[in-house]
Amino acid sequence: MSELFDAVDALVASRAPLPPPAERKRLRQAHGLTLEEVAAALQVRRATVSGWESSRTRTEPRGPEREAYARLLDQLAELYPAADTAPDPASTNSAAPAQDTPPATAPDTPAPTPAPAPTGDAEPPAPTAPPRTPRPPAARKPAPVPANTPAPATTLAGTDARFANGPLTVVDVTDDGDGLAYCVGGLILDVPAKSLPALVDWTLKEAELGQLKLVGAGKDADPLLVLTKSALQRYGLPVTLGDEERLAGRLPENHKVVKQLARADWKLTKRGFGPWARIYRPAQGSERACVQLCVPSWDALDARHWNGAADLPPAELARLLGTYAERVMTPRGSTAVTGLELMTALHPPTRASQPDADGKRHSEHNPGSLGSDPVDCAPCEAPDGHPLLAGLPRFHRRTPSEVLVEEAYDWARPLTDAECTKRHLVGIDVNMAFAAGANGLTVGLGAPTHLTNPAFDPKLPGSWLVDLSHIDLSKVKSGKEWVRLDGDLLPSPFTPKGERPQGPAWFATPTVAYAVELGYDVAPLEAYVRYDNGRYLDGWYQRLRDAYLATMADLGVGTDLAPQDFLAAMDTYRRRDPHLAVVVSAIKATVKGGIGKLRERPRGEGWKPGQPWRALARPTWRPDIRAAVISRTRVNMHRKILKHAAFTGEYPVAILSDCAVYAADGPSPLDFLPYRDGTPLPGGFRLGVNPGLVKHEGTQSVLWGEGVREQFDAPELNLARYIKDGTVTGTDNGE
Repeated sequence: MSELFDAVDALVASRAPLPPPAERKRLRQAHGLTLEEVAAALQVRRATVSGWESSRTRTEPRGPEREAYARLLDQLAELYPAADTAPDPASTNSAAPAQDTPPATAPDTPAPTPAPAPTGDAEPPAPTAPPRTPRPPAARKPAPVPANTPAPATTLAGTDARFANGPLTVVDVTDDGDGLAYCVGGLILDVPAKSLPALVDWTLKEAELGQLKLVGAGKDADPLLVLTKSALQRYGLPVTLGDEERLAGRLPENHKVVKQLARADWKLTKRGFGPWARIYRPAQGSERACVQLCVPSWDALDARHWNGAADLPPAELARLLGTYAERVMTPRGSTAVTGLELMTALHPPTRASQPDADGKRHSEHNPGSLGSDPVDCAPCEAPDGHPLLAGLPRFHRRTPSEVLVEEAYDWARPLTDAECTKRHLVGIDVNMAFAAGANGLTVGLGAPTHLTNPAFDPKLPGSWLVDLSHIDLSKVKSGKEWVRLDGDLLPSPFTPKGERPQGPAWFATPTVAYAVELGYDVAPLEAYVRYDNGRYLDGWYQRLRDAYLATMADLGVGTDLAPQDFLAAMDTYRRRDPHLAVVVSAIKATVKGGIGKLRERPRGEGWKPGQPWRALARPTWRPDIRAAVISRTRVNMHRKILKHAAFTGEYPVAILSDCAVYAADGPSPLDFLPYRDGTPLPGGFRLGVNPGLVKHEGTQSVLWGEGVREQFDAPELNLARYIKDGTVTGTDNGE
């Protein structure tokens, strides 16, 4: 009989009720759990748990996994009720250090540890907001929306009544002198403020702007005000910066508006009043009193990434920036700064502890984050001028055995006679290549440990001094089989210029692991490894991937298109909605810029070699993580090139970062990519919109390529740099 009862209990448990996917995700994040931790506890794959939390998939747990998962969610629901609106303990407990702290020069700066600031400037505090007034802001009818404009995406983190009007607004002034705030979704608010201090007060008391934190241990995003030219004039600010102000990147301290803010007890971060200004009051309690300004006419929106967004009408600019904010995050500065800030927003350095004996929570290290304090890099990872290298002789040039050089490809070779008989040069470009390189990558979280003559461990992130000069690309392993190739037509996977290493050199873990994958033994002489490690960039990749794919889908480029349909859709997607195309450009720039910011170099300010610069004070100044991502991205490209060469006998003639150029008889990628019945070569290049797949970059004639090289007397001019539109303004050296 007991067996029957057990069977009945198991049957009931197999149908245990579960909350909706979004609630499952909220409960996990509220407790600071990662997908990996839940997967390990339930003895399933990480992707399985991710599928249970996704509303786009219809996977549901079954059997004993469902019972255990329901038990976990029930316990979390008791700790974090959906209707609980109490402040986050991490931000309310006075003992918990704020993640944003004011400049060190502020006399009333609290004791908490400073948080990272991607631009090297001090970040604002987590202070008390002025008392909220119950009077709602005056609202006007929604602004007209073009018929072909898709509705902005709903923020992945959910919504909050405190931020009913969205993450940002564009403040404009009509010819009649009326102040208007254009919000996401077409809503227009009346702005009564006549001065900048009054505008900041209005924003915090009445505007209901901001964005919910992305994870449970994080913090809500501050409201962003975008000031048009007419708004600048209304508030006594220059429409454009003068030469000295542009060079300094800010208004002078004696500017009348800066003085107005000071008289009203508002403060500016160390970056001052520039294109991206942050205005705050020191901490007095649990809520924030901080507003960020964006000034497009001061070049806040870099035209390389935002195209002509700075000149858009207010309603259209609000829609464009709002879509980016809701799919990525509220901009915190340039796309590079925002890319770095997104990493921290998804992995805050601290979280609230469990209650102590008195029922109080305290701040503690958040597992999986980079922590609150910066760590020193290894000497080989330090860029020239770093304080670790202060003892080197002046003008000393470090050799590959002294410095880690992991950079993207910049390689080219002369065409063979057979390639010269073909008609076209076709470029293909890897979508979101550096994001794909970051996906699933294990990176160091803490300080390095130095080892001598270690055995190579591909699971340990770090830097390895090893001789890879013996690796012969004419004979490599592909899977379990050895294949023979024309090594003279291939770039080395170990150096950015594609040159074969000449002796011991420093390489990141993915590069050395690839040497082993090719079938060769390695014997490191030294290493700097990081035993404290994790997949820090996974959430960052997923957030940006989802933002990219959602925006491309709005533009008619879906993930399920056949190769020919995908090429046709990519040819016209920018014309379908130019504003959303700008969002795509900004998302891609966020990826590249965020990775680049991990090794930010000195930015003037009287810096001299051997002295520390401002960015070194950030926990997110991590050249080792940047090197690992670039290493893996380059290795990913080389692996596809090898697969393609082994199957087709065709080799690239040029590679620049994530773009490869091949000689082909036709103008389309389908003229040289080996598709069979619509199926691509396994492990090779595949057309598609997903990160890691490729798109058509451009096509030029072989005669064009040979003519350009002859014109500049450069037989190995990198044609991948110019393949997109064929315009050549100089040689690779910028001449």
